[in-house]
Amino acid sequence: MTMAGEFVMSRVFDAPRDLMWKCFTEPERMKQWWGPKGFAVIASKMDLRVGGTYHYGMKAPDGTPMWGKFVFREIVPPERLDFINSFSDEKGGTTRHPGHMSWPLEMHSTFTFEELPGGKTKFTVTWAPHNATEDEEKTFDAGRDSMRMGWTGTLEQLEAYLAKVE
Repeated sequence: MTMAGEFVMSRVFDAPRDLMWKCFTEPERMKQWWGPKGFAVIASKMDLRVGGTYHYGMKAPDGTPMWGKFVFREIVPPERLDFINSFSDEKGGTTRHPGHMSWPLEMHSTFTFEELPGGKTKFTVTWAPHNATEDEEKTFDAGRDSMRMGWTGTLEQLEAYLAKVE
């Protein structure tokens, strides 16, 4: 069920669900593909449990470092990850988006992995502002095109990674 204000995007991958799950839950795998096109993961540390975190650092194409984190709320292997996502500093503290101060401080994120015939998997990301102000919600709504671009690039990097590991 989609709530008003959610951003939802799906893509079918030619990869079995167990492999897709590993790509999102093993920090060494995440390091190989996570993030928008042109970004390189420079740190990838995960504590995969409810209340645990995934803390990562990326380097933008211009060399600027950017940090982020997930705080896991629900983990249902190999079907679903539910977490609060935010920008962070190198120590894991929650910070504002470096380029958009009115971007929601926290995002409620859900990743689902649906097994399809023929060894394929449908991945769906659902994003919504969490505990957001009205201004943050407006910024989120205005950012849908850039979210779609960012996720498209990220999922293309995952597809390229999957082609190498199968």
